[in-house]
Amino acid sequence: MTTLATLWAIEQLRREHASVSGLARQLGISWKTLWRAIKPVLQTADADPTRFEGVKCLGVDEHVWHHSNPKTRGPRMLTGMVDFTPTADGRARTRLLDLVPGRSRIVYADWLQARGQDWLNQIVVAALDPFRGYKNAIDDHLDDAVAVLDAFHVVKLATQADDEVRRRVQQATLGHRGRKGDPLFGIQTILRCSADNLSDKQKHRLQAAINAHQAHEEVFIAWQAAQRVRAVYHANTPAAGRAAAQQLLESLPTCPIPEIARLGRTLKQWREAFLAYFDTDAASNGPTEAIIERWPRDVLSPQSPCPRGRFS
Repeated sequence: MTTLATLWAIEQLRREHASVSGLARQLGISWKTLWRAIKPVLQTADADPTRFEGVKCLGVDEHVWHHSNPKTRGPRMLTGMVDFTPTADGRARTRLLDLVPGRSRIVYADWLQARGQDWLNQIVVAALDPFRGYKNAIDDHLDDAVAVLDAFHVVKLATQADDEVRRRVQQATLGHRGRKGDPLFGIQTILRCSADNLSDKQKHRLQAAINAHQAHEEVFIAWQAAQRVRAVYHANTPAAGRAAAQQLLESLPTCPIPEIARLGRTLKQWREAFLAYFDTDAASNGPTEAIIERWPRDVLSPQSPCPRGRFS
């Protein structure tokens, strides 16, 4: 392996989300030959402290690496940290900072503490999913940062609550899970969509399914609540979005539909992080999700144990 080929392979891993196996096939060499060439270069980059410079917006996300035996495949869950600090032109500089084994408050807290207090003091925004462990670590070590709950996961929680209502009503009215031909089963995909994106045909199918039984009105109300949650992120101004979000925090917990009331209580527990979205120029954990989910899996195979069990 020449130096040029090694650097090319590393660039493909970083920029094109290629896998070590795929690159080895392109170069006509074995996996081990390629890994022996790029591993020391990556270890040197991992040990370089300058890669942590300039981070002001920090995202964290868990990643399910595998579902097999952890004794042979390593840790099942990883915690990834991503820098999404905006550049001078306003774009997010998305780059992976680290991947560490495990998913807990202790895992994230230990990583933050290892960076040093001076580094922690420069973090302005800390985006996360609705996982209390990461939030506790942020509260303990990022006192000056604003924790922001990811918009995608908030909408996902609302959509899941609506789907739970649909399945409960389906079971109560017909005595079985959804089947082909059942009114509610036929609109399960429509209920996950934004109302603004529905065609006239889909709107007709939705209305027909709701009118098929009086109990289906509960599903429609839950769908409307989920649409209200989605709408706060599409408000014309941050102030309007924040006002709509505050109204949700007051109304949803008192909803007579238990699943929607539970959603309201969850959002109320995350009130500050939920509302912080509208005060941080729509900070999102989306860049973190994109980086972590697309990372090549075979760099952490049993054949390539990374230093300290991580890959950066």
